[in-house]
Amino acid sequence: MPAVESNLRISHSEAGSLFLYMSIGYFSSLVGSGFLTTYWTHRKTITISLFSVGLALYLIAFTQGIRSMRIGLFMLGIAAGPYIPSSMATLTSLTTSRHFGKIIAIHEVAPNLAFIIVPLIVETMLVRFSWRSVFIVIGSTALILTIVYARYGRGGEFKGHAPNFDLMKALITSPSFGIMVVLFSLGISGTLGLFTMLPLYLVTELGFDRGWANTLIAISRIACLGTVFIGGWATDRFGATRILRTVFILSGALTLSLGIISSRWLIPVIIFQPLVAVCFFPAGLAALSMITSPGERNITVSLTVPLGFLIGGGATPAIIGLFGDMVSFGMGIALVGGLILSGAILPGYLRFYPTSRDAT
Repeated sequence: MPAVESNLRISHSEAGSLFLYMSIGYFSSLVGSGFLTTYWTHRKTITISLFSVGLALYLIAFTQGIRSMRIGLFMLGIAAGPYIPSSMATLTSLTTSRHFGKIIAIHEVAPNLAFIIVPLIVETMLVRFSWRSVFIVIGSTALILTIVYARYGRGGEFKGHAPNFDLMKALITSPSFGIMVVLFSLGISGTLGLFTMLPLYLVTELGFDRGWANTLIAISRIACLGTVFIGGWATDRFGATRILRTVFILSGALTLSLGIISSRWLIPVIIFQPLVAVCFFPAGLAALSMITSPGERNITVSLTVPLGFLIGGGATPAIIGLFGDMVSFGMGIALVGGLILSGAILPGYLRFYPTSRDAT
């Protein structure tokens, strides 16, 4: 982001707004993904989504200004949107609710591995190439993985339930749905929302060297590969409600500290904050899969996750960037931390579907 901001000559708030455009595209396609899976199987939906992501990344690589960058990121959001509902429907169809935490934890290795690899790819390539080369490399990887999944992927050979007014009305008016939207907004804020703006905060406000900032962020995500499994095991062992409450207390406190503490303690907080924050996803996705019946899960995900991503992955970076222009990045991050901490009271009000393990 520092390289993009400098090359396109945009402000901190404009840089943060880029993620909002991507989130709007993501939101739009996630909401509509339920209609896609009534015509395509979940397996085909995943394949097309991966292929479209690769094409969108190529488009972004050749943008020349903030307007075309916004369009490219909007298209990337649209391309990526259908993946999550179909992947969750596919994964949860391969096992019982007793093992949802573990199987989702395995799936969550992917985004956590990306948090490690991407900053290193960025820093390695920026030594000799422009930021555009990063999008070309990752786009090419997405196209290769499309071929790999189409050949070797398992499951998903079934279609989803078509969204209908009565089902959507019942879901939207359910208190558990509203709670899950807030929880996902806060959970994504503490992971992706913070991750997208952290390099800019460290480089422009705290004076970190760009290479050291990217390396530190990558190092802080290495142990997340292990803690996400711990989060999955703990979800199955102690229940999603208890784990969600614990994660929000610890993650909120660490995020709040990240925005206000002195530089002496900053590095330990940068390392420990993501270790706790990533544990949200096994518990959050397991809880989301248990608030409705199995046949309605793809619709539940396609309504909950986009709203959470729009707020946590789009509005949160934009707000942090706005604070960076008007006051300080630190104050914006501290505000996000306080909101995450306050979310710890919500999991206790969730109500699960009768056949789910946590309902007993």
